Amino acid sequence: MDWGDIAKQVIGLGAPILGTALGGPLGGAAGKILAEVIGATDTTPEAVGKALATSSADQIAQAENAWAEALRAEAEAAGRSVAETQATIRAELASEDALQRWWRPLYAFELTFECAALWIVLVHEFWTGDMGAINALIGATGLLVAYWGFRFGVLGVYVSGRTREKVCIATGQDSPGVLGGVLGHLVTSVAGKAAGKAASVTKK
Repeated sequence: MDWGDIAKQVIGLGAPILGTALGGPLGGAAGKILAEVIGATDTTPEAVGKALATSSADQIAQAENAWAEALRAEAEAAGRSVAETQATIRAELASEDALQRWWRPLYAFELTFECAALWIVLVHEFWTGDMGAINALIGATGLLVAYWGFRFGVLGVYVSGRTREKVCIATGQDSPGVLGGVLGHLVTSVAGKAAGKAASVTKK
């Protein structure tokens, strides 16, 4: 038996958010909270499954609410982490240290120069018909792909970070990025709905 085996049972008892979590990658964390609330003898799916048979509606609602609070706390922690990162970025922008202000633009310029240099070499070797150099470049394709993939990946992070810096400067507010904002809103929304549903069940 695993946590997914009792997920439907928990959902049927009125804890849809907790039940969904049990059936996913957070099953262990959700199961631990459920086990504590309903008084299971152990934090295993088997022990929790047995304890569910004698659990009251209030206990299930309490477990749902506890999981919602855990989600909310995680979202707040993520928000604080983003705020600290943005504060560091703004401190770098305001710094008088030239290295802090210029290392990323210089990185982009240097990478652009590397791309141009490699293109010039390729065109020259094909133009002169130097098969030795061409074969050497072909043999190093795997290494070059890995190298350029890493370099352009770093450049992509720079471009994204620079956009967020500009937004912070313009608005004076921390910008967690599109993905971070969507995930944060989703987690907070889910946690709020779960807490409201749990409170409603408790009142009944």
